[in-house]
Amino acid sequence: MGAHPKGDALIKDNRISQRTLGQWIADFPGCLGSKVKDTFHGQLPFLFKVLSVKTALSIQAHPNRELAARLHAQFPEHYPDNNHKPEMAIALTQFEGLCGFRPMDEILGFLKKVPEFRALVGNEAAEELQSADGDPGRTSLALKKCFTRMMNCEKKLFVDQLNMLVKRISEEGERKPCRTSTPSCAIMLFRFYRLCPLSSDETGLACSSVPEAAGKDTSGSNGELLLRLHSQYPGDIGCFSIYFLNRILLQPGEAMFLGANEPHAYLSGDCVECMACSDNTVRAGLTPKYIDVDTLCEMLNYSPAPVSAKLFPCVQDNADPCVYLYDPPVPDFTIMRVQIPVSARQYTVSALDSAGILLVIDGEAVATSAAALSDITLTPGSVLFISANESVSLQVTSPSGMTMFRACCLL
Repeated sequence: MGAHPKGDALIKDNRISQRTLGQWIADFPGCLGSKVKDTFHGQLPFLFKVLSVKTALSIQAHPNRELAARLHAQFPEHYPDNNHKPEMAIALTQFEGLCGFRPMDEILGFLKKVPEFRALVGNEAAEELQSADGDPGRTSLALKKCFTRMMNCEKKLFVDQLNMLVKRISEEGERKPCRTSTPSCAIMLFRFYRLCPLSSDETGLACSSVPEAAGKDTSGSNGELLLRLHSQYPGDIGCFSIYFLNRILLQPGEAMFLGANEPHAYLSGDCVECMACSDNTVRAGLTPKYIDVDTLCEMLNYSPAPVSAKLFPCVQDNADPCVYLYDPPVPDFTIMRVQIPVSARQYTVSALDSAGILLVIDGEAVATSAAALSDITLTPGSVLFISANESVSLQVTSPSGMTMFRACCLL
């Protein structure tokens, strides 16, 4: 949902001559709002997505503006634009991912307990990392050396070590059943709009102080996850990334923000995702797509942090108690979760000095607006583009309230 050249959204109403959102914005740039239009040179600055992840997505990171421009100039076939791509994922169902480098004690613990992992990093680099613990500068350099050594090791070495690790974990599992709980992926979505809505009792939890995320298995070899990734991508070096990166488990309404150069991967579950308007991704594992190991290893932020630091809290809007704001530290986008209670039959989507995209997750309503050619029936999966300084009135027709997400740019 957006106006990127590689994925320009189609306009459904046949009475509008412009067939795509990008064409509409080009003809009527004032719809963006004056600040957005001037700041982003007449372009909608964000993309909005819904992801339903059954198989793990690649180990990846997104470049900052400077690196994005350089990569686009050198390799336009792989990096199709010159923009940065910070992004945020908000869980719709239980959502699992990898995000940022683990705390040092966890990485060192795995280097000690998982000999196959240590064999790829090498004793010298592992000992250097251990001796650097406590010095942020030395730790960052040593962590970069360890990760780069692993990602660049010979294929025969990492395939042999991965096979040994899979065999060992499988045999250990036969002796002692694995108790690690994992998100259920047995029932997957056929259409993205049949999602699990947030209930009223989940709303307060998701927007209060963020809890410690699950998935912190350092007692052994993180075996359940290793076997799962190996079954999806057999013989892939990315399987070993779980010993470097935090495993995060988001509950509905919880979010994680991924800034420039932050290593991450999505593993399972459903989420809404908003990002700067870019298609630049540097990949290095768990993917059949183009990989660029050297660029990824060079660009990453090698700052260890606990998984709790990767959770991004939302705040309730002071002006509208139905709105919860996810406002990241970048100007390109803000996400609002609109939670209309069961008791409400009418609601107004307020006007902003920014264009916005409204996505209905749950519930039904009839929408009216001064700018609309006619009333619009909203059901799960409906998507509205709302021009700047335009409000939308909703007559809620579903008995269970509504859940919607709105992407915009609050400068």
